[in-house]
Amino acid sequence: MSGGRATDVDVAVVGAGIAGLTAAHELARAGLAVRVFETRDRVGGRMASHRHAGYTMDEGAEQIPSSGYRATWELLRRTGLPGADVPRIGGPLAMWRDGAAHSGVSGLRGLVRGAGLGGRARVDLARFLTWTARHRRRFDPDVPESSPLGETTVAGLARRYHPDLHDYLFQPVVGSFFGWQPERSAAAPFVSLMLDVGPPSTWRTYRDGMDTLARTLAGHLDVRTGTTVTQVTADTGIAVLTTDRGPVTAGAAVLCVPAPVAAQLHTDEREPVRRFVGACTFTPALKVSCLLDRPLGLRAPKALYTLLTPAAAEPVLAGIIFDHVKHRGRAPAGRGLLTLMTNPSAIPGLLDAPDEAVAAALVEPATRYVPGLADAVTATFVHRFRHGLPEATPEALRLRAGFAARTGAYPVDYAGDWEFLRPSSEGAVRSAARTASRVLAHSRTPVRAKEPV
Repeated sequence: MSGGRATDVDVAVVGAGIAGLTAAHELARAGLAVRVFETRDRVGGRMASHRHAGYTMDEGAEQIPSSGYRATWELLRRTGLPGADVPRIGGPLAMWRDGAAHSGVSGLRGLVRGAGLGGRARVDLARFLTWTARHRRRFDPDVPESSPLGETTVAGLARRYHPDLHDYLFQPVVGSFFGWQPERSAAAPFVSLMLDVGPPSTWRTYRDGMDTLARTLAGHLDVRTGTTVTQVTADTGIAVLTTDRGPVTAGAAVLCVPAPVAAQLHTDEREPVRRFVGACTFTPALKVSCLLDRPLGLRAPKALYTLLTPAAAEPVLAGIIFDHVKHRGRAPAGRGLLTLMTNPSAIPGLLDAPDEAVAAALVEPATRYVPGLADAVTATFVHRFRHGLPEATPEALRLRAGFAARTGAYPVDYAGDWEFLRPSSEGAVRSAARTASRVLAHSRTPVRAKEPV
């Protein structure tokens, strides 16, 4: 790909999130000289974990399903991480309605007992599930634009059924785990992902924090943290990176950053690629970790993993994750840890607010659901991502096929969950593996790299 010109590295990867580290891992395995550049002082990106006084707080991604994450599990096996490092969570999801938590969200129990849905809504849920089962093969998370839903939004899909399905299922799920507003995001990626990952009872987490895989991969790679890339250009068959530590040349550059950031770094010459990258908007993410002096919970037959609080009744708080239920190692013995998720519609007004104001805005409503919370909180930490999750708008869905069809030897490529409009770490890993294969296919015999810069 470098056309015989000597470069500093064979491949430069921008971004040390799970997409960037996966791409770098695959390319390095193939014998290429790869260097990863990361603005922050640590790896993980939106899978980062923060550690303080024995607590482990997952800043972005929260879990890894047992099914539907084939590329991730293959990568885990290849890196040698034992199964014990990815234990099952086991705790159920519950929906808050009429003053009580109703377990069984997204599981068979929810269909039988309601999980907050009334009788007529359960009938419509059964109708919806029957329809998706009938069309299961057309819901491909790698090709979301091929689904029978077309460009229908989540809100548009909900209008086909009883209003409860929107208020007490679709909206709370996409509002908390996807960071979406139902009227803005396409339903196809949502339904495809839900069909792929299976019930919450099969979900798992990384024992030592959601950044475990990222840290493992980074330990075997050339990663330059604290280095900001400000521009990437294509120059006669090679990529030239402008960084705050000087220019870097590479046979190829892989931009593993959110699409809006990629669009700022590089203006792609290929129109279908440029149009999709420009249309692929992101929603911000905002969470608060509450360190507790004891492990609080709700009265339930089984300790809850997550409580969803619908926007129909709660405008600011989208949900509460009981991290000490997710895994006991998330908090010191005898202590507790909660994650408070923000309703997407409330994030714009809080994203740039001081940490104290954000924590107060979320802790106050959370006290209505978790008895004793106000007295148990010993400290709070605010986690913000201006580019949190791919929004998957109908426009982006419409343009995705043109981006996916990109071919030819162009020195700049991309990887990230946004390629599939799939707000999940599996989307990032899958995209990175495909991009690495494409880079290798167009790579010639690696030119001997110059001395490290």
